[in-house]
Formats: sequence, structure tokens, C-alpha cells
Amino acid sequence: MFDTLINFIIEQFAALHGHVFETGVLPVVHALGLGGYAEQAFDGTEFFLIGAVEVTVLAMVLGAIEKWVPLEAQTDERAKRVDVIYTLLHRLGFVPLLMFLLLVPLVDTLDGAMRMNDIIPWKLEDALPFLNSSPWLSFLFYVIFLDFVAYWLHRAQHQLNPWWALHSLHHSQRQMSFWSDDRNHLLDDFAVDGVFALVALLIGVAPAQFVTIVIATRVVESLSHANLKLSFGRIGEYLLVSPRFHRNHHGIGVGHEGKARGVNFAVLFPIWDVIFRTANFENSYPPTGIRDQLDGEEYGRGFWAQQWLGLQRLAHACFGSRESRMKTR
Repeated sequence: MFDTLINFIIEQFAALHGHVFETGVLPVVHALGLGGYAEQAFDGTEFFLIGAVEVTVLAMVLGAIEKWVPLEAQTDERAKRVDVIYTLLHRLGFVPLLMFLLLVPLVDTLDGAMRMNDIIPWKLEDALPFLNSSPWLSFLFYVIFLDFVAYWLHRAQHQLNPWWALHSLHHSQRQMSFWSDDRNHLLDDFAVDGVFALVALLIGVAPAQFVTIVIATRVVESLSHANLKLSFGRIGEYLLVSPRFHRNHHGIGVGHEGKARGVNFAVLFPIWDVIFRTANFENSYPPTGIRDQLDGEEYGRGFWAQQWLGLQRLAHACFGSRESRMKTR
């Protein structure tokens, strides 16, 4: 029954994809004299539609729940509208998938060059042949492995001053909602998504698997940023990142403090925070933001202001005085 439903959804989406591409996108591609890029346009149309479906479902479901049982009043509508812009740019453009496909030719070239010199490129499935026994097993393993990578990328965003200069924009939202997940500096996005996609390619993740992993990860991330007083219970909090667990990561005085420069870095599975001693399971919902915002530090109100100020913080972190570099810590 479940497989029948999944196949029906896939068939309907494929039909929609083909219709939109043939009637809306392909004529424009040919009119612009870009017929040689039809394949890329076909893939781009798929990414756009996946993102559109994802955003629509999230807005309908999480948006309704946030209005029904919000954790806190949402009074800054302008800040939320800017977060919506970030979400649309990221989800409709599907930056991780685009990075993945852009890196495919590079990895294929390196793969071919190595094989020409009798060097067989290593794949994770070579070391773990049981992954070939079931697509569900390999999918689960890749999700866990890539979440481990995401955990350390996230810690690097907090511990490396130049990276924190960019990533701090994500933490500057004082009234979080499910839209807040994609509030990131564009350079921060490209850095994280580029490394994530490269690792996925190097360990042998297939494009279709990568698409599914990205979608699943983004859905959980949207939920974890939601304006909800929600935990997953005594056991569930250890199994999947909840809004309560992740809110402590964004909490003022909690999310970028101490030796580890924060707590609760996990994207999907809190077990990484448990293993590496960065977990905070306190049943609390602290105010969100960055401590220096209380002293008047400005992170920008609009999209372009936020991007510009992020570049300024990056320049100060890399080339500024010792005092300005310390300020980013």
C-alpha cells in the first residue's frame, strides 16, 4: 500500500515536471538560443518544482500549527518576510542540489583520470558491501554519515572566527519561525553546501538519494526552527532534533558561549552532541539571538543590508585589528 502511494506520487510529479518543462521552460530556452542547455534546464525545472512543493506543504502545515499553538508572539513581520525571501531563494533554487550537480563533472573527471592511471577510486560501498543489499539500508546509512559531517561543519561555523562572522546572521533572528532555517549569508550557504555535496559525491551517494536526503534534512530543520513549545519526550529528544532542543542552540548566552562556543549542533540526530559532549537537554525555551545584539550590534533589517554587514564582519575577522577579530568571537 505504501509503495503504491509512493509510486503514484512519483508518477504524478513526473507528469507535472514534464508538462511544465515542455510547455513553459523549453520554449523559453529555445527562444533565447540556449537549446544546448536543455538538459540543465530540465534538471533546474525539477529542482524548482521540488522546492515549490516543499515550501507549500511546510507553509500549510507548520504555518497553521504555529498560528494555533505559538511559543511566542510574532510581532516583527518584516523580519519574517526577509526569512521568507531566504527560504524561497534556497528552496526554489535548491542550492545543495545545484552544488551537487556542478561538482559531478569535476568528480567524474578526477575519477576518469585516476582510472586511466590504474588507480581505482574508493567508495564507501567498497568498504561496506552490505550497503548494496538494500536501497533503504544504504539510504539510512548515508543519512547518518552525512549528518555526522553536518554536525562538524556546524561546529566549524561557530569555532572559526571568519565562518562565525557569516554564520552569526543565522543566529540574529530574535523571533524564530519555521522560515528561519534558511536565514544564512550566501557565502555561508555555498561553503556548507559545497562541502556537503562534495563529501556525498566522494562516498558514492547517487543523485536520487542525495535529493531525498536533502529534502528529509530540510523538513526536519524547518520543524526544529518552528515557533513551537514542543519536545519529543524523554526518549524522542535523544532520537531526533526537536524545536526545544534546537532552540537552546539559538538561545542568547547559550548558543554561542563556552568552550565549545555553543550547544546542540546536531542537524538531525542529537546523538552527535551526546557523544562529543555538546548536548543541552534542559527543558527550557530561552530568548533567541546573539548576546552582542543586546548591546546594540546591528545585523541588518533587510536582505541586502544583512548580506553587506556579513561581508564587513568577515573582513574584520580576517583583516581587522586584534580587537575587531576578538569581537567576532
